[in-house]
Amino acid sequence: MNLMVWLAILSVGAVAALFVALALFLTWILRELVPTGGSGVSFLAKIRLGLRAIEIETGHLPVEVTKLNGGLAAIRDGLAAVDGNLGRLGAAVGRQEAR
Repeated sequence: MNLMVWLAILSVGAVAALFVALALFLTWILRELVPTGGSGVSFLAKIRLGLRAIEIETGHLPVEVTKLNGGLAAIRDGLAAVDGNLGRLGAAVGRQEAR
């Protein structure tokens, strides 16, 4: 056999070894990850359950915040009117004391 055949056989062997190593490491990673989140009692499952509960409990906030913003805008406008009235009152009291 010539050199090209040997290099081709060596390349096929290297690719096969690469795939075997990849399969072994992926199996090892999967075996490590399953206890992390695979069952309902794992830490990852508990975190996922907690996040879902937070999502459900806070799901109504966007609607309520819109209502709250409208109410706060009305309060802001009212306080601006009070501020104007108090400013005019202060000026009137100042003019009255000057007499």
